[in-house]
Amino acid sequence: MGKLRGFLEYERRDEDTIAVDERVKNYNEFTKELSTEELNEQGGRCMDCGIPFCHSGCPLGNLIPDFNDAVYKNDWSKALRLLHATNNFPEFTGRLCPAPCESACVLGIIQPPVSIELIEKYIVERGFKEGWIKANPPKKRTGKTVAVVGSGPSGLAAAQQLNRAGHSVTVFERDNKVGGLLRYGIPDFKLEKKIIDRRVDILKEEGIEFKTNIHVGKNYEAEKLNEFDAVVLCGGATQRRKLPIPGADAKGVVQAMEFLKRNNEVVDGLAETTEALHAKGKNVIVIGGGDTGSDCVGTSNRHGAKSVTNFEIMPMPPESRSEENPWPFWPFTLKTSSSHEEGVERNWSILTKEFIKDGDGNLKAIKTVEVKWVKIPGERPQLQEIEGSEKEWPCELALLALGFTGPEATLSEQLGLHTDERSNIKGNNYQTNIPHIFTAGDMRRGQSLIVWAISEGREAAHHVDKFLMGSSSLPVKERGDLPSA
Repeated sequence: MGKLRGFLEYERRDEDTIAVDERVKNYNEFTKELSTEELNEQGGRCMDCGIPFCHSGCPLGNLIPDFNDAVYKNDWSKALRLLHATNNFPEFTGRLCPAPCESACVLGIIQPPVSIELIEKYIVERGFKEGWIKANPPKKRTGKTVAVVGSGPSGLAAAQQLNRAGHSVTVFERDNKVGGLLRYGIPDFKLEKKIIDRRVDILKEEGIEFKTNIHVGKNYEAEKLNEFDAVVLCGGATQRRKLPIPGADAKGVVQAMEFLKRNNEVVDGLAETTEALHAKGKNVIVIGGGDTGSDCVGTSNRHGAKSVTNFEIMPMPPESRSEENPWPFWPFTLKTSSSHEEGVERNWSILTKEFIKDGDGNLKAIKTVEVKWVKIPGERPQLQEIEGSEKEWPCELALLALGFTGPEATLSEQLGLHTDERSNIKGNNYQTNIPHIFTAGDMRRGQSLIVWAISEGREAAHHVDKFLMGSSSLPVKERGDLPSA
């Protein structure tokens, strides 16, 4: 695939970015386009490796060597057809996916891997630019109705696949716009919301009905879902993990998703800025070192924070793979995001002990202690505090980016659905204990990646279609039933 020995001729190229002091003045995406020639070369780096381990790294089973070869040969329309064959929304994954395919790339053993995510993004953007991506409504309708609850990536993928099968699909979204965490969890500087609107307009043209401000189980009776022939629950894992330590009720201790959602609403003109959810002039401490924590860092810098500090309870990862973490497994190595590059003090092996309040209940500082992880034979590593390492940090805004514990219990309780020990809704081949109700995405498997959400939505649609019609021609990447976590 690609160019014979191309990986020896061309170096990996990533997009250049606008200078930090310029890009933090707004919420626009800040990457600079590569030329067609540069992208052709990047496609040409894909080696004829024999066994494309990138396939095993990609939950969607994207035809990566094939579309890389098409890009190298400048056949962009073919590349788009190949990409859309397995991925409904490459404009999302091409911007947001952590690219497990690249971690599994064979070239990555000896060189930087192929720029798969970058190529994916440019394929779909070329498709929109050339007008190749158009609404394609089904030629026949089956007469079957399906409700999809939740309009995140899993819900949108399930809806589009089921609509393609000819079913009449209605998507319920509790917020006032479609997109789920794509719209209200991801900052605009990583995904401008016009990218979501562009795709949703196509889905509407294809015949999918979207109903917003409908919170099933709250302002819409869950029982009414039984009016549909099938239901797919894609509500996500939105229960935020708390930090139950002294002072957690201080004014200024805020959940990360509350902070990010409000900022997205402000950028979209849907809400006003509030002092409590704004970082301007404040010492901001982000607790949690994942992607959500990184998003809080970038947003705080754009607000004009006085300082931004990041705490992570785990030790600092190595810069390269360890012997215990070989290729092609996901690399547990140090990740430095574009938001980190914009300004943050990162601290590892830090345990937050107390939020300190002033006389009016406002957050004024955070007390921490350094920790170490001690290995004990036959047991899990134990966390131990380091004596004499206590420290107090000035802080007026603490953002809790600690992940999610699972889906909210509203639907599982009202519909009588079985859940696992992590509160995820159980789904055997995506089917719950109530035959016509299915579940997919984070609501089924727990907090995960956008690429997994799309994969789950596609596979759930296959099983829903099979339930409704007896068989299904919708594609599916079969790998047996998956555990929830």
